[in-house]
Amino acid sequence: MTIERAAEPFLLIKNLVKEFDGVRAVNDVSVAINKGEIFALLGSSGCGKSTLLRMLAGFETPTSGSITLAGQDIVSVPPYQRPINMMFQSYALFPHLSVWDNIAFGLRRDGLPKDEIASRVEKMLSLVQLTDYAKRKPHQLSGGQQQRVALARSLAKRPQLLLLDEPLGALDKKLRERTQMELVSIIEEVGVTCVMVTHDQDEAMSMATRIAVMSAGRILQVGAPDEIYETPNCRFVADFIGSVNLFNGSVAEDEADHVIIDSPEGKHYVTHGITGTLGMQVSVAVRPEKIAVQAEAPTQEQRAKAAEHGYNCVQGIITGISYFGNETSYHITLDSGMVLKASRTNVARHDDAALKRDQRVYAWWDGADVVVLTS
Repeated sequence: MTIERAAEPFLLIKNLVKEFDGVRAVNDVSVAINKGEIFALLGSSGCGKSTLLRMLAGFETPTSGSITLAGQDIVSVPPYQRPINMMFQSYALFPHLSVWDNIAFGLRRDGLPKDEIASRVEKMLSLVQLTDYAKRKPHQLSGGQQQRVALARSLAKRPQLLLLDEPLGALDKKLRERTQMELVSIIEEVGVTCVMVTHDQDEAMSMATRIAVMSAGRILQVGAPDEIYETPNCRFVADFIGSVNLFNGSVAEDEADHVIIDSPEGKHYVTHGITGTLGMQVSVAVRPEKIAVQAEAPTQEQRAKAAEHGYNCVQGIITGISYFGNETSYHITLDSGMVLKASRTNVARHDDAALKRDQRVYAWWDGADVVVLTS
């Protein structure tokens, strides 16, 4: 998908604050969203993401700050006059109306001609592949079909901005995964700009063009899914997105092309520099899938690549094994007492050299796969 990047962002949120009884639910948030993006607000319950979405919709009035959509400040514009539609987690379909009439509801309220209403409804039914279900009531549909009806109703009014509040939260895991791609395809085909709220990191990673990770009313990091995952900017983001091992330590050597971190678990060699000082307290982040686990010590060839000079290599006992089909996850209790998480892709049906519980193993990783976090 090609995102249109104009001189000015399509949606600009600047220094936005929302207070409830003196408590800041949204705390000085600024972010720019481009036309055509699917932008995810990701965070745990109470982080302020839904409040931010409600301010975009006009259901909440900011305490201070501005919201500009297509060059127009919309803070003082009432919800019903904003070129925005919001799709709720509950879908809010009218149970007594057919699928066709649910989609047509907003168009009728806007006073559109009957021919125009019929044309738009038929187009939306075709887009969400529900033409054959037009006469059914919501209770006669599956959860995924109800979700598509709600989306069709939201898109029928041709909003400039589509807001999705936990759009797939009511679906079971398998249906949610299947519907994610359907939803993205429909949104991209229409070309509408979308802001979605979710607490599900997998949903954000699979659907969004960019993600804003929120905590305590603030945005901590904004970036593409791979950027957020591979180069988190703080401990919270590293720990919130996916699974991660965090080693606490201090900077022992700081050069332009590498850094050495001392920690109770051993020495970490990082193949890039950081903005820091000697003795500075930092965290070393290593994702489980970056870690190799084996019964024997790394070979000289392996050490030359990943554990040169004895760095980035620890020993411990396997105290937990979880088999997930596509991968196996290991919990390794290190000599320091820290529990290390490592995972290995299962590329063969049978593994004659499979590692066992209570087995002593080596775990090592490449210095290029390490992220040093200073906050």
